[in-house]
Amino acid sequence: MTDLSTTYLGLPLRSPLVASASPLTGSLPSLRRLDDAGVAAVVLPSLFEEQITHAELHLDRVIETGAECFAEALSYFPELEDYNTGPDDYLQLVEEAKASLSVPVIASLNGVSDGWWVRYARRLQEAGADALELNVYYVAADTRQSGDDVERQYLDLIEAVRDSVTVPLAVKVGPFFSSIGHMARRMVAAGADGLVLFNRFYQPDLDLEEFHVVRHLTLSNSNELRLPLRWIGILHGRVDAYLAATTGVHTAEDVVRVLMVGADVAMMTSALLRHGPEHVARVEEALREWMLVHEYESVSQLRGSMSQRSLPDPAAFERANYMKTIAGYASRSRH
Repeated sequence: MTDLSTTYLGLPLRSPLVASASPLTGSLPSLRRLDDAGVAAVVLPSLFEEQITHAELHLDRVIETGAECFAEALSYFPELEDYNTGPDDYLQLVEEAKASLSVPVIASLNGVSDGWWVRYARRLQEAGADALELNVYYVAADTRQSGDDVERQYLDLIEAVRDSVTVPLAVKVGPFFSSIGHMARRMVAAGADGLVLFNRFYQPDLDLEEFHVVRHLTLSNSNELRLPLRWIGILHGRVDAYLAATTGVHTAEDVVRVLMVGADVAMMTSALLRHGPEHVARVEEALREWMLVHEYESVSQLRGSMSQRSLPDPAAFERANYMKTIAGYASRSRH
């Protein structure tokens, strides 16, 4: 019997197939469908720093209204913990998901500063989250901000969240660092138990008729898996952290690839949005078939077998591969 079990963030999982944050993980009915389809864990959509800040500011305005009136008139305002705002709805989703699902529930917190809002990390833990994914979506648009400043902002945020919770902490980041490997080590030292590679930064477009910036959400495809493949292959065995591949995982073959370079789990979003939660079952069946045909008995046997440390030609992950790729294409084009 093929053993698909793995461990991620210290959590034992039935397989490496994880549903990452998307609209499908934002409601109980679709979460139950994912659970029924055999997903190993779910990452809930992010609770954004801006949501928390907006809710707190709105509450402040409500509380301050009528502050000069009779004190008895203030007694009908609810306590902060009971105030039904967006963040509280999210906490309720965590509680309900944890009570309803048979798989680990990973809450997601999205922000860029280490302000007071990080206390919600503890509230997510108290709501029952098995782990927390810190989704750092930050565009360094200030031309006066140095690379060192940007990295320090990331590390300060990780340290602040780590100080707030005891559950495992994964950090989801983009690839735009001058030295991804060094930054990965620093993030782990700051308190990250796992790294999710990579965040998909949505790029703006221009409407040439209406003359304004437009936003497009384009679902990923398997070609986008190559960047996570490279860096997970380089980082495997070199950073003391769990590694999750995201962006471009659509098929069983994609899952095999990320496991071979050293990922502990393969996270899917676009594939599930395209094909529905039941796609998980089809990918798992195809993964079992591939492993059976190629005589792999377990995920642990597969994991890291083609990471940079395991290959006889480690340059395949580095600059030499670039030159060979260009030369190979030029050779084919001449024939």
